[in-house]
Order: sequence, then C-alpha cells, then structure tokens
Amino acid sequence: MVSKIGKNPITIPSGVTVELREGEVVVSGPKGALSVLIPQSIKVQSDGSTAKVSTDSEEKMTAALTGLFRTLIANAVQGVTAGWSKSLELVGTGYRATLTGENLTLAVGFSHPVVIKPPDGIKLEVENNKVTVLGINKQIVGKVAADIRNVRPPEPYKGKGIKYLDEKIRRKAGKAAKAASGAAGAK
Repeated sequence: MVSKIGKNPITIPSGVTVELREGEVVVSGPKGALSVLIPQSIKVQSDGSTAKVSTDSEEKMTAALTGLFRTLIANAVQGVTAGWSKSLELVGTGYRATLTGENLTLAVGFSHPVVIKPPDGIKLEVENNKVTVLGINKQIVGKVAADIRNVRPPEPYKGKGIKYLDEKIRRKAGKAAKAASGAAGAK
C-alpha cells in the first residue's frame, strides 16, 4: 500500500547523487548536501536517474508516510540543484530593511531596530522594500521567512507590516467606514 504521491518516482538530474544509508538518504548536488532521516518502515531505492519510495507495511499511516518522505526527498533534490527562495515585502511609511554583514536589520515602527541573524546555509538579499530568503533546505527557508514576517505581521486596516510577496491581506473597514454606513438608520 502506497499513497498517490508516494508511488511517483523522483527524477534525479545529472550532477546530483542520492546516497542511501541506514536510516537516512543523503542528497548531494552543486549547491551542497542535505540528509533526510527515513524511518525503518519506509524503503528507498535509487538507480542513479530515479529514486522510488515504498513500504511493505499495510498500515494506512505508513502509506501516508511514503508520500511525505517522497516529497521531502524531492524537495532536497530541488534544493541542491536550484535552491529555495521566499520573498517578503515591507509595507508602511518608513519601514526599511538593511543588511549589516550577514544580519538583517529591520526598522518597522518600533523604538529600536530589530536584528535577525540568519542560520547557517541561509542567505538574505535586500532590494528596496523586499527581503528574499535563499537556501537549500526548504523547511529552514520557510522558518526564517516566517520569523521575519512575525516581527511585524500585516494588520488588516491599512495593510502595514511585513507580508509574503504573494500574500493577499484581508482588509477590514475602519471605525469611520462602519459609522458612515451604520449612521443612516441610527438616531
């Protein structure tokens, strides 16, 4: 029993090696190497150009895990070839981001600047009011981007804050708009 996603083979591009070890899969490529820990119930086979994830167990949970680990290995393959990136945008008057060495300094309306030190393997780029997080590990790239966004999440009235570049902010009507629409029937 294998999940719908788990039964699809993973295409391994040239220049990428997938090494199978006891309890882990190591994916190496031009941008670096990543390892994915694999439970004993999941089996991974590789023939050089493709990798396949399978299981002998008939349990539903193990079948679901084949899809998870197939996706984790595919993410590692993409990470060591093309890398991952997540872009954020600073929206608000006076909101600025600057790079000081490797550290990101954010001026987002607090009385002090907020300094974020990226973990190893993560590179930050700043262009105008946009911050881009780059790295080979999709999970760490997403975590760092979420940490940056959580410094000043976008608020629903004016939309000020730090948001993902493709994020849509649900806007609310302010008190003035509510009072204008509700004042017609109120006495």
